[in-house]
Amino acid sequence: MTASESIKLSALTGKIQQALSNVFGDETYWVVADVTNHSFYAQKGYHYFDLVEKDTSSSAIVAKVSAVAWGNGAIRIREFEYVTGQQFRNDIHVLVKVAVSYHQVHGLQITLLDIDTSFTIGMLEQQKQQTLQRLLTECSDFIRKVGDRYITRNSQLSFGAVIQKIAVITSGNSAGFQDFRHTLDYNRFGYKFQVDTYFTVVQGETKAELVQQRLIDVYMSGVPYDAVVIIRGGGAQTDFLLFDTFLLGRAVAKFPIPVITGIGHQKNETITDMMAHSPTKTPTKAAELIIAHNKSFEDAVSGLQQTILIKAQQLFSEHYKALSALNAAVINQSRTVLQHHREILHGYHSLVSHGSRSVLQQHQHALLNLSSGILSRPRIVMAAKQNELQHLVANIRSFNRLYTQNKRGQLAHYDTLFKLMSPVNILKRGFAIVYAGDKIINSALPVNPGSPITVRLHDASLEATVTAKTPHDGTGTDL
Repeated sequence: MTASESIKLSALTGKIQQALSNVFGDETYWVVADVTNHSFYAQKGYHYFDLVEKDTSSSAIVAKVSAVAWGNGAIRIREFEYVTGQQFRNDIHVLVKVAVSYHQVHGLQITLLDIDTSFTIGMLEQQKQQTLQRLLTECSDFIRKVGDRYITRNSQLSFGAVIQKIAVITSGNSAGFQDFRHTLDYNRFGYKFQVDTYFTVVQGETKAELVQQRLIDVYMSGVPYDAVVIIRGGGAQTDFLLFDTFLLGRAVAKFPIPVITGIGHQKNETITDMMAHSPTKTPTKAAELIIAHNKSFEDAVSGLQQTILIKAQQLFSEHYKALSALNAAVINQSRTVLQHHREILHGYHSLVSHGSRSVLQQHQHALLNLSSGILSRPRIVMAAKQNELQHLVANIRSFNRLYTQNKRGQLAHYDTLFKLMSPVNILKRGFAIVYAGDKIINSALPVNPGSPITVRLHDASLEATVTAKTPHDGTGTDL
């Protein structure tokens, strides 16, 4: 081949450009593909990425082409992100409108002109509806559907009168959790709360098991929580796929403690929201719901207090009127009774006055008679007693002489008797006194043969020794 037969590269690329322009020209195509290798240049608002098609059975890439979005394409991507809440990024499945072009320097280019938001939303919604149907089928004992509402075991639980002990499942660096705590801690009613945190990853469809495990940890803690709050900040649509999983939906539906969700998704309701007791849009709304629940209890108590005060005032007013009427009746009746008894007492007073005069006069006459008797009676008594005393004196004098003579005779008799009974006279009549040692004995019992004794006669004392002891009955001295 000679040099004259060759062409320049620019000529070749020009032919390619012309050929592709002739084939594709102003044609556009709606293409279903996955996004990979995405990069975004914020200063210019350009998106660079690859569109790929994967084999449904092996996930192997069967087609791949580079793509770019700028101008109207970039604007359509921003609209897509706003409507779906889904960030345009890697690994999302999209339906995009593209145009095919060829540049002599940059080569083959696929330019994104439009993106179908309903396709992406429909894909997610289809998966969501399949999951909901599975929950109704496999968990019919604690999940049922009434109209457009899902009735679960958790949604049928009742909050306590107040919510104070709260378990929070959230990520450790969640700004939503900080908003939740700030709303609770600085509530204008001054309510106090016990908040226990159970940190975990709350992003990514594959992390549902971690959130379920934290629910199990809450239950196994044994703490009597009033509510469990699941918190996550805002994010893209696919960031919330965790909360559309069968595993987490089932766990929340049958959880024995009321679950409040504050996932932070403003547009759509997740399956976890549908299964929970009280779904809210944001963590702040979840905190406000708790505060509002406690405030309703306080308002009910305040209302009851006000009702009691009103009823008490009404009862007091009614009873005050009744007491006032009763007081007036008592006063009037008392006056009547007092007047009646005053008249009776006046009659008794007159009767007592007249009766007293009569009784006093009677007793006065009696006292005068008694006084006369008392004055005359002592003279009679004194005269009688004087006669008795004179008679008694005469008798005393007479009997005194006789008494003295009689006593003198008795004394002479006793004097003679004492002289006869004197030991000296007794010893002179032949009696003796026997001593054993220095003691007088009147019985032979303490004396034994051989014992010394002293025998006292009226004129001498004899010292002797007992040679024999002969008992007798004491009749030898009988006269």
